[in-house]
Amino acid sequence: MLTGGNTDDEPPLVSVVIPTYGRDEDLPDAIDSVLDQQYERLELIVVDDGSPTPVATMLPKPFLNDERMTVIRHEKNRGANVARNTGIQTADGEYVAFLDDDDQWDETKVRKQVETFLRSPPGTGVVYTWVRREHPAGTTVSTPTASGDIVTDLLTGSNFGQFSSVLVDTEAIADAGLPDERFPAWQDREWFFRLAKSCEFQPVEEPLTYRRTGREDSITSNFQQKRDVAYPLFVEKHGDLAAEYGRYYKQTFLASMRRSLARSAIRAGEYGEARKYFLLAFFANPLHRPVYPHLLPSLGGKWTYESIAFLRRRVAETVPV
Repeated sequence: MLTGGNTDDEPPLVSVVIPTYGRDEDLPDAIDSVLDQQYERLELIVVDDGSPTPVATMLPKPFLNDERMTVIRHEKNRGANVARNTGIQTADGEYVAFLDDDDQWDETKVRKQVETFLRSPPGTGVVYTWVRREHPAGTTVSTPTASGDIVTDLLTGSNFGQFSSVLVDTEAIADAGLPDERFPAWQDREWFFRLAKSCEFQPVEEPLTYRRTGREDSITSNFQQKRDVAYPLFVEKHGDLAAEYGRYYKQTFLASMRRSLARSAIRAGEYGEARKYFLLAFFANPLHRPVYPHLLPSLGGKWTYESIAFLRRRVAETVPV
């Protein structure tokens, strides 16, 4: 039974897992943001997933000499979820946090998440933060506020951040199972579905997780992985759950997944694929309103979609805050 808090005098140990592969320039900043946390009882597990240059040979000595940090190396690249699972299985903490190697945290993140856990109701297994995303086109902040049982929020497409934004009770992990190593994309969202079935979520309503998005070398392959592997596997694993909640949630689950796939196609420049999946999202549930802003622009292809997107940005820039 999850307690939602620790009654001992000693603060709970937090295990932080950073999976990494070939991000020599980004990784030190990620590690810094963990070791600089305003929370002392933490351990950092860096899982080197077969990087071309072993992580242990390139990190500055102050990192390697920090007793809180351990580096584990996979001799071959096995994928991000395998690396996360290696970290989870090595962790000694009551709570486990994750940080992608190109993300960073606000120095108060872990402290505020633990404080939220300690005052949360029994059954709480995940505490998440808002996420600030830095993209070449601008900065956005995700601001979800749902708490408690969030299964229906997930089924209707709500986003609760990524691995980097969550702190998870190890008992919740034992109940839900480890992240699914078969998923090349949407790994975090798929895990959240299983966690939501076994525990409750609570938010920290501040943007304490910082992400950099829009890396050109990953956009196209990411869409293809979602379309060919992650999407059909996701529907296979969780379609029955959606059906248990009734026809509306079954249809909206499909619509939200197809909309997400279509938006990935837009980012990859695959406008024909985007049009296809926006239409499929509409046919799954014509009442799913988040599809509407994208459906009509996508029918005209790249020129129409980008022109309307440009106008939206200009309007947003002129609206007083």
